[in-house]
Amino acid sequence: MHELSIAMGIVKIAESETHKAGASKVECIELEIGTLAGIEFESLDFVWPLAVKDTVLEQAEKRIEVIQGQARCMDCDTLFEVKKFYDSCPVCRSNLKAILKGKELRVKALEVV
Repeated sequence: MHELSIAMGIVKIAESETHKAGASKVECIELEIGTLAGIEFESLDFVWPLAVKDTVLEQAEKRIEVIQGQARCMDCDTLFEVKKFYDSCPVCRSNLKAILKGKELRVKALEVV
């Protein structure tokens, strides 16, 4: 369950940025997580309370923007949605593709006080 280490990394980022801003706590944290990032959203929700206990994020509202996977076929230049890394182009069936979106895992914004 690597979601706990990911949540703890998010806490570390939030604590660092809160300290830089001279604030004491976070009211809201906005995350961007791609469907291809390898994150189980249910697992992240399960470990979140443990990871944020006694931190600046303990009382924060967590908002997650889910970024759908998108790729461009390297053979026929088609843009298409990707649910799994091994999905092939729906037009020409090629497996050669460039992943354009969906691998994101970032703290988008913090509302601090």
